[in-house]
Amino acid sequence: MKSYMKMSRLYAPTLKEDPTEAELASHRLLLRAGFIRKEAAGLYTYLPLAWRSIRKIEQICREEQEAIGSQEMMTPILTDGEFWHQTGRWDNYGPELMRIKDRHDREFVLGPTHEETYTALVRDELRSYKQLPVTLYHIQDKFRDELRPRFGLMRGREFIMKDAYSFSADQESLQQCYDDQKGAYARFCARCGLKALPVAADTGQIGGDTSVEYMALAEAGEAELVYCEDCGFAADTEAATAACEVTEGVAGEMRKVETPGIGTIADLAALMKVPESATRKAIALVDGDGKPWVVIVPGDHEVNDVKAEHAFGSFHMMSDEELEEYGLHKGFMGPVNLPAGVSCAADIALKGSEWWLVGANQPGYHLQSAKPGRDFEVGRWVDVITAKPGDTCPHCGKPLSGARGIECGQVFQLGTKYSASMGATFMDVDGKEKPLQMGCYGIGISRTLAAIVEQHHDEAGIVFPVSVAPYEVAVVALDAKGEVLETATDIAGRLTDAGLDVILDDRKERPGVKFAEADLMGFPYQVVIGKRGIKAGVVEVKCRETGEREDVALDGLASYLTARIVPARQGLLTE
Repeated sequence: MKSYMKMSRLYAPTLKEDPTEAELASHRLLLRAGFIRKEAAGLYTYLPLAWRSIRKIEQICREEQEAIGSQEMMTPILTDGEFWHQTGRWDNYGPELMRIKDRHDREFVLGPTHEETYTALVRDELRSYKQLPVTLYHIQDKFRDELRPRFGLMRGREFIMKDAYSFSADQESLQQCYDDQKGAYARFCARCGLKALPVAADTGQIGGDTSVEYMALAEAGEAELVYCEDCGFAADTEAATAACEVTEGVAGEMRKVETPGIGTIADLAALMKVPESATRKAIALVDGDGKPWVVIVPGDHEVNDVKAEHAFGSFHMMSDEELEEYGLHKGFMGPVNLPAGVSCAADIALKGSEWWLVGANQPGYHLQSAKPGRDFEVGRWVDVITAKPGDTCPHCGKPLSGARGIECGQVFQLGTKYSASMGATFMDVDGKEKPLQMGCYGIGISRTLAAIVEQHHDEAGIVFPVSVAPYEVAVVALDAKGEVLETATDIAGRLTDAGLDVILDDRKERPGVKFAEADLMGFPYQVVIGKRGIKAGVVEVKCRETGEREDVALDGLASYLTARIVPARQGLLTE
């Protein structure tokens, strides 16, 4: 039988002062309000209030997964290391992968994600096209040994994630599973009260060819986004192709210009009296095969490491010693007359540009009016620059806006990346063995809690949406004895019987303390019980989100709150 909680019994040790280590609002408020406690770097205990919100977030996730036919199950957090050797990720994943051995010296992985586990599970079971498609998921703790865990639940080493895996016979079926998940993710974010954008994303360690992230917009977000307010295009700057405005240099014959003491693009632009977009920046790197490159990019943009890795493999920027070894000069590199053995690449944003202002590969000099195809050749055109606000939308041509976001979920089309390497095949309708077409879909459950707090807080504390609040109604007794407490207790019981999540503040504390902690903990509605109101047959109801207060008759209180809370609790489930 459902019952209400008493504040006098609640384990939620609050803090009067902001924790010194907490930089973000979510980290600070979840610690202060008694939701979480730190055990070690990147490891947090979820106290009762946090766990109630986590369970509600999980339930929203479950409802949306079940609505599209996903089936919940559970796998071990420990994954057989042999699976990771089969896919190559044992060596490629990096130091974030926690590799361990048992007493028999057998290798295991403390799972950061479970592509290998699910592929191994179904490869001997899903043997015919008649069994497909199938989508399986679980909600489970994950572990990634982050080098710099920070920001509380935003980037921890241990975290809660929903990960789903779809198995299909062909690309059309995979696309349908992928589209179903995108719809479910959009509804999940909306029901959790998150303003989120679906953005084109890099596939990272997961791999595959297509990926979309669901980014909760927040100033505290680690990811930089660009989006178009006209057509709805949005992308992580690591994935967006920058269709930037490139200013042409001076047309004519190439000529050498003396530029003594020029060490930066800003200095060069000022000297030549041109915008930075009229200059060309040169980056020297060594690709994954050990080959040296000078990469030319627009002067007002930066090279993106993730994109560069896609283009050049496990590259590294040249050190001063390597620059000297290859005959290159920092600040004066360019595509004309490169030293023997050094190749030229350029960002695709420059492909239509004819006249370049570039380094002369000679200290103290630049070249004006250098023309591709006439004065030098570009060996490779690559997409390596970071998109930024003001660049051109690749879909409609309007200027892009910028924002920061918190990644709450990501969907991937994996294709046969894992099924082919692990031998997960099925018999197709034509009688041939083919690898399963896979997709994977992750939601950071614990990170979603942090994102919600980042978007929903004020100077007094957390402002929870009803759908994920640990308690929907706080009944505040202004006196912890006599008629006031008796009435408050009766109201708490009646509201609970009406199906609401209720907490009763029955503590022997000053009213100001009770109000401050109710605000800090973010309960959506506060019902204030005092002697004056009892005599008049009314209670004061405060809406935490708006701050509005209203006197409500005692006999109509349950219907008043139910009419507001139940629709907000359901969110977009019925849309």
